[in-house]
Amino acid sequence: MIRTPLRPLARILKARDTGGDPDQIERDNKRQRHEEMRDTMRARAEGRFLVLGFFFVCAFMAVGARMSVLAVSEATEPRASAGGAAISAARADIVDRNGNLLATNFETHALYAQPPLMVDPEGAAEHLAKIFPDLDGARLKKDFTGKRKFLWIRRKISPEQMQAVHEIGEPGLLFGPRDMRLYPNGALAAHILGGASFGKEGVSAAEVIGVAGVEKYFDDYLRDPANGAAPLELSIDLTVQAASERVLWGGMKLMNAKGASSVLMDAHTGEVISAVSLPTFDPNNRPRPLTEGDASDSPLFNRSVQGVYELGSTFKIFTAAQAIDLGLVNANTVIDTSGPMKVGGFRIGEFQNKNYGKLSVTDIIVKSSNRGTARMVLDIGTKRQKDFLKSLGFFEATPFETVEAKTGKPLLPERWGDLSSVTISYGHGLSSSPMHLAAGYAAIANGGYAVTPTILKRTQAAKGAQVMSPEAARIARGMLRKVVTEGTASMGDVPGYAVGGKTGTADKPKPRGGYYDDKVIATFATIFPAHDPKYVLIVTLDEPEETSGTKPRRTAGWTAVPVAAEMIGRVAPLLGLPPSVEPTELAGITFTSSN
Repeated sequence: MIRTPLRPLARILKARDTGGDPDQIERDNKRQRHEEMRDTMRARAEGRFLVLGFFFVCAFMAVGARMSVLAVSEATEPRASAGGAAISAARADIVDRNGNLLATNFETHALYAQPPLMVDPEGAAEHLAKIFPDLDGARLKKDFTGKRKFLWIRRKISPEQMQAVHEIGEPGLLFGPRDMRLYPNGALAAHILGGASFGKEGVSAAEVIGVAGVEKYFDDYLRDPANGAAPLELSIDLTVQAASERVLWGGMKLMNAKGASSVLMDAHTGEVISAVSLPTFDPNNRPRPLTEGDASDSPLFNRSVQGVYELGSTFKIFTAAQAIDLGLVNANTVIDTSGPMKVGGFRIGEFQNKNYGKLSVTDIIVKSSNRGTARMVLDIGTKRQKDFLKSLGFFEATPFETVEAKTGKPLLPERWGDLSSVTISYGHGLSSSPMHLAAGYAAIANGGYAVTPTILKRTQAAKGAQVMSPEAARIARGMLRKVVTEGTASMGDVPGYAVGGKTGTADKPKPRGGYYDDKVIATFATIFPAHDPKYVLIVTLDEPEETSGTKPRRTAGWTAVPVAAEMIGRVAPLLGLPPSVEPTELAGITFTSSN
């Protein structure tokens, strides 16, 4: 680095020697240095101004571009949502197997207030209390005249209510557009659909989320814009569902039952064509859950999947089918059902202390003998019985696609020995849901293949594991048909549809142990048509009483059977099943030639 001296000493000394003016030389040198410093500082300042000017130009260009974008875009109101996240109100429709609408979005408005903008807050409160009788007028006055700057009045209002609020003429009462979930069929299929509510909310939009049923189970699918608004197709048939609900409601009232449920399932695909739980509710105005008492008292309780009951003698056909499949018996094998019979120190009795004596396996099912199925299951053995029932799905909650189904896990005995095997063989000691029972009967109806219950429409049968031989399933179907034609379900026959089924009446357990003497769960499990089964129907009544006689009758033969028969008669034509003559053997007829 070359340093320039502040004083030109060489020139000053030379000037002194030659008689020159050294002061003038020093003044000239100082002036020259100041001029150089000034030029440097000016150049630096000009550079800074140039850079600053460039930044100002860029900033003004950005502001101008943004203003241009806003000028050509649609005006929107700022959203008061959590974290500034955008609210998506889009939600796909839900339709039945034929495309009939079950759930859709409907444009409505919310009502909110900004008290600082109000002209007459007290008058507005009085008018709102008249339009919405459930609102507290005094509370509204306090909120409107206090320090609050914003409050919701109603999350959704009808067009008539909106017009009435308009007529108040209060500038502080404002409306926010939003979509709400609409169920155009009201309470129809309520337990399947479940219901929806609002999630994140802003003044200009609200997030619609599922809270129960398929709405919650398929919430991600229904809210996903990647699906292109494709509707969710369910397996249920709207007309069949409506007919089933109407018949079951009438049957529940006629039989004085506390509640009722039914499941209609395609025996080959596992598709649920209808599922009813009574009492029911309207998902457009979903009630609040119970906070105390028995959960089954709530109309929100889905009896078809959440209700786990001892389903009584409907289980006997599983014992007979397994024994036949294992080669231990055939349909005509005779078993002595005479008493007394004790297992593990406990007496095994018959209904009304009957003593049937020696019966064939078919007659054991037709007459519903407890001791007959008990003797078969002792030959089967506990391990094989458990494996068989597990293969039918009785050990886990059904994978049915509603959020409630996972809570309907079967209740199994803690110690499963010979006594448990015997009682389970005739439907006591193991509690399961009607949906479990429908899947079990479907395996008998379809030739021995396990099925998975589903609420989604399927285009083809999805065969599960083979749980019994086709021959064992065929023989079991013949037994179920005889129960209707000759046994405990004589009122279950429907002309033209060859119904087969099994009754089951189980004493209802008390909450703290033991059983009621006068309360039962009555069930009729059916397949139809029995000679070529297409469908399984389970009808269950909670605490039924048929009172047309001198004494109340509570057994399934008097209560659940006639209700199921009426339901089959109503829905079979809707399912495309024309009545037909049941094929029979032409015994005693001899054909001769006319030649």
